[in-house]
Amino acid sequence: MGKIVVNLDVEMAKRKIGLGELAERIGLTQANLSILKTGKAKAIRFSTLEAICRELGCQPGDILAFEEDEEDKI
Repeated sequence: MGKIVVNLDVEMAKRKIGLGELAERIGLTQANLSILKTGKAKAIRFSTLEAICRELGCQPGDILAFEEDEEDKI
């Protein structure tokens, strides 16, 4: 079936920006940004994705990736 993987932590680390600072810059609570960062979010608003990309200077594909399950690769 596959799943969407969130690589926000990787992009944040590349830019040496912490959760609190990014949350403040994009107008999101640290708790909600943490849910997204850990991959526990069920959805993301395009406006939030746009704000993250603007602040990190990246593309949505840098943050979100699709991974197939191992059994689907056969």
